[in-house]
Amino acid sequence: MFTAPTAVRMFMKYGPDYVQKYDLSTLRLVAVAGEPLNPEAMRWATKYLLDDGKRGFVADNWWQTELGGPTIATPIVKPAKPGAAGLPLPGVEAAVVDETGKAVAKGKGGLLVLKRPFPHMMRTIWGDHTRYEQYWNEIPDCYAAGDVASWDEDGYISVLGRSDDVLNVAGHRIGTADVESAMITHPSVAESAVIGIPDPVKGEAIKAFVVLRIGEEPSAAMQQSIIDHVRRELGPIATPSELAFIEKLPKTRSGKIVRRLLKAQELGKDPGDLSTLED
Repeated sequence: MFTAPTAVRMFMKYGPDYVQKYDLSTLRLVAVAGEPLNPEAMRWATKYLLDDGKRGFVADNWWQTELGGPTIATPIVKPAKPGAAGLPLPGVEAAVVDETGKAVAKGKGGLLVLKRPFPHMMRTIWGDHTRYEQYWNEIPDCYAAGDVASWDEDGYISVLGRSDDVLNVAGHRIGTADVESAMITHPSVAESAVIGIPDPVKGEAIKAFVVLRIGEEPSAAMQQSIIDHVRRELGPIATPSELAFIEKLPKTRSGKIVRRLLKAQELGKDPGDLSTLED
């Protein structure tokens, strides 16, 4: 099954009893792309869709429409790491760099780039080659993916989200994926999305939108429980200042959460082109 993490989180919303009603014996591989695969969602899929990994693998992978196919992934001959998209695939020279193009230290966050082209990525934009060149000029001698990432000592790359989705709270840069991953480890949370909203003291404050699992009811106590949970997981800086319960998150047809729509609605601004919106 090749899908978006949205599908796994939807299964989590309904609970393991829902998927275990069906014969999953032929399911061997769950490959996901489109959004960062939260560590909790990866563990859940391994446990309930693949019988604790006895029948197969959950393989995360990262790519873009512009790249034409999986670019960073977890080959099944390598151990998967929850939260990591994986390793650069053959022919891909990926790196995590600062704004000048210099590689950041392992364990640190930065901008995800490709150091050279490879066969199945785009080579221009029809009728607008100048726009294509911007991909290569934004950071010296690199293709700028527009994503924030980190890498570990083994070379595994974790994609934390779009660079324009990064939250800046009291001078701290916080990835949306970090906060959202912490939220879905709460036993009542199925899905979440976070945005930054203007704050006169912190610069930005975090507002969270939460979809609860089936059988859970919104309440002030539930709201406080989730906020307290994130505080324990990530500390006070990454704690949401506001939390709203919603029935579903706005997504593209490929499963990406459209955070800019949530932010535009919150700030009363034009959300821009919504032609790829699922609903």
